Amino acid sequence: MPRAAKNPHAVALGKIGGKVSMQNRTAEEREEFARMGGTVGGKRRAEVLSAKRRKEIAQKAAKARWSTKAKGKA
Repeated sequence: MPRAAKNPHAVALGKIGGKVSMQNRTAEEREEFARMGGTVGGKRRAEVLSAKRRKEIAQKAAKARWSTKAKGKA
């Protein structure tokens, strides 16, 4: 039976010793860890979302971006 691919977030978390030790890390180490999760997460979310759902999200964002109420001109 082939092995399942490892979750990169779990591997990184194991390397740094879990959430508790994040307090003991430098700012650069915390930023690197966050960046790794963000790059994987964004690509994965794009793969999973259907075209219909992506369109709904984009329309909602455009409506919020261009509404006068959101800009304080109401």
